[in-house]
Amino acid sequence: MKNIRNFCVIAHIDHGKSTLSDRLLEFTSTIAMRDMKAQALDNMDLERERGITIKSHAIQMQYNHTDGEVYTFNMIDTPGHVDFSYEVSRSIAACEGALLLVDASQGIQAQTISNLYLAIEHDLEIIPVLNKVDMESAMVEEVSDQIIDLIGCDKEDIILASGKTGIGIQDIMNAVVARVPHPKGDENAPLQALIFDSIFNSYRGVIAYFRILNGSMKKGDMVRFVNTEKEYEADEIGILQMDMMPRKELKAGNVGYIITGIKISKEIKVGDTITQVNNPCAEAIHGFEDVKPMVFAGIFPIENEDFEDLRDSLEKLQLNDASLVFEPETSVALGFGFRCGFLGMLHLEIIQERLSREFEQEVITTIPNVSYFAYTKKQEKITIHTPNDLPDLTTLDRVEEPYIRAQIITKPEYIGSIMTLCMDKRGELTKQTYLTTERVELTFELPLAEIVFDFYDKLKSISRGYASFDYMPLDYRASDLVKLDMKLNGESVDALSALVHKDKAEAFGRKICKKLRDLLPRQQFMIAIQAAIGAKIIARETISALRKDVTAKCYGGDITRKRKLLEKQKKGKKKMRQIGSVSVPQKAFLDVLKLD
Repeated sequence: MKNIRNFCVIAHIDHGKSTLSDRLLEFTSTIAMRDMKAQALDNMDLERERGITIKSHAIQMQYNHTDGEVYTFNMIDTPGHVDFSYEVSRSIAACEGALLLVDASQGIQAQTISNLYLAIEHDLEIIPVLNKVDMESAMVEEVSDQIIDLIGCDKEDIILASGKTGIGIQDIMNAVVARVPHPKGDENAPLQALIFDSIFNSYRGVIAYFRILNGSMKKGDMVRFVNTEKEYEADEIGILQMDMMPRKELKAGNVGYIITGIKISKEIKVGDTITQVNNPCAEAIHGFEDVKPMVFAGIFPIENEDFEDLRDSLEKLQLNDASLVFEPETSVALGFGFRCGFLGMLHLEIIQERLSREFEQEVITTIPNVSYFAYTKKQEKITIHTPNDLPDLTTLDRVEEPYIRAQIITKPEYIGSIMTLCMDKRGELTKQTYLTTERVELTFELPLAEIVFDFYDKLKSISRGYASFDYMPLDYRASDLVKLDMKLNGESVDALSALVHKDKAEAFGRKICKKLRDLLPRQQFMIAIQAAIGAKIIARETISALRKDVTAKCYGGDITRKRKLLEKQKKGKKKMRQIGSVSVPQKAFLDVLKLD
């Protein structure tokens, strides 16, 4: 066990984690040169297309140290985007050390700090690595000073490296051996293994990835999953390299996978403990905290008969992405579907894309919102997930909405425009700290609902990409919220209703009305599109009727003949409007939700 090292790679998005991981895999000959490709661990098409890591990837490497010893490195490459921070927290729980990467041309950014705090909470040994030192724009001295200020290390502790050219890889390897402590555990104790990830394979069932803290596991052992209380035989166990490598036995300190032939995805939970049936451990390992979804949206199948298929797809996706939360719900306009919780808008987009690609499920997503607390006049507390859950205004006392603490790190010249953006979003500045002369940290308290839509994109554009953003939940505060209903010919469309702040309701209503006017196909009758708060209409657009020229056959004669035909048509249109229903096409739903 003294020759095992478990560590993860953490950094802000785009600081070069996956590229550096490639060099480590090359250096230890884990991948043959002919199989090598950029970002080798990003095996999902979506990851390669967008150039971001979505899933953590665990891999085992063998390193021949200069002292003649052979070391086993279990490395986990983690995502950098704030929406996938739950992946990072799970990876950190399975390690003893972390490589903290900082881009030499960009310096310390918001996610660097939050990932570092996560690692410190779990008592990980931090090895600071300054990446991309070979770039012309690298500010090695300045960024080294920032790292020293942040974690209080010596200058000699910082490793200068380049994921592209392979500078400093040997130093990183030596530092992992020297500084990361080996796993502590008792090989002879009862088996205690922590599940930190799982995937679904259509031929072999659920494959769970685990880290053994105590004891050992052999192929063919009868194992028990402590929380779900299910017992299975370990058909196959092994280690994770580019492919799964079967092994007869795995001992304490090791990271590996187990296949038990489980086909039902509910029976394995990330954070669960695996133990042996005939020699169980005394208590389960304290896993990770439950995920707290930030954004909620309804996901509905386009055809109602696909509901069960969608449920299966979401369960299989939840295995691979434990931060996805869902429960069934119904909508008048869209039928049966699921209310899903996500960690952010990018997370929602990725889940939608994965459902389409991996499970061929085409879905409609409703307007994303956050959850609120409503209090009645009798002080009963109700959790509001959709605008339709809001109690009647006659019984409602107040509504509380979630607030977050946002950390924005930027250059001083963008402070003014960032403050304006946050003030527009009902935020208030609580702290302003100069980290260096060129970097300032702004802390705001903002309503979560305001950052759900386009906050991150706007922040990036006004700061020309120099601002980095991270947030954490704070508390719930009373707010003046109203339910905005969208009506087509006087009938409410529940999938388009939203809870908005009173001051912004009119602008939001006008926006949706205009968008629907452009998107809805014209009918034989006039369609009124209205935004309403209760009985009060605050915005309206009209789609005029398609007209048929009924007077075309009328040659000559007096005007009354024409008028008679037009009056007859007018009556027909009126009748049509009363009995005709307006159906909103799927494309219109999807386009309305992409509000600019």
